[in-house]
Amino acid sequence: MFLNSRTPVLPKPEEALKGRPEPEFTVPERHTVLGNPLLGPYPEGLEVADFGLGCFWGAERKFWQTEGVWTTLAGYQGGYTQNPAYEEVCSGLTGHTEAVRVVFDPALVSYASLLKLFWESHNPTQGFRQGNDVGTQYRSAIYTHTPTQATQAAASREAYQQVLTASGHGTITTEILPAEGRVFYAAEPYHQQYLDRNKNGYCGIGGTGVSCPIGVANADG
Repeated sequence: MFLNSRTPVLPKPEEALKGRPEPEFTVPERHTVLGNPLLGPYPEGLEVADFGLGCFWGAERKFWQTEGVWTTLAGYQGGYTQNPAYEEVCSGLTGHTEAVRVVFDPALVSYASLLKLFWESHNPTQGFRQGNDVGTQYRSAIYTHTPTQATQAAASREAYQQVLTASGHGTITTEILPAEGRVFYAAEPYHQQYLDRNKNGYCGIGGTGVSCPIGVANADG
């Protein structure tokens, strides 16, 4: 939500803010739209997916509006600072990106469908920015929880790159990394389902207008 004048640079681990052993706030119990718990453990049979696609206010809404999604949670991921605060993340000194945790029922919505929504809901070629939102906290990212997710994410990136290139767009900068070792820290209560509680709130989400092909096989052409 900030336009910085300096060129964003990710901090090295030794340069990052230290953080704190415990969060300074309590996450709300339930999702304001879906009514389900925000924090795990989640019911058996559900799966977890983590995505970074710019400001998490609009990104979270994209996913909670999707049939088969059980709950969503705004947070910070992919950095070094323990239990970071929003202002710390926006400083660029934690290494985190704004992320959305999506808990979904694979019998109702596939991970491939969530990937399609992810790619089409932002511009994954912009590096440390989304539109006018500039900073390392706005970088595009997928943090995978299983080998299958990793395979599908990589294949979808390749498939989407092909159609983006054909449409005159640049190279995808999205990082695809294992969620293991990259803790998802829930954001402050006022960030959770922000656009449900603030109907006219800021939403920086906007895609390229290029449709993403669904499915691993599409990566081959």
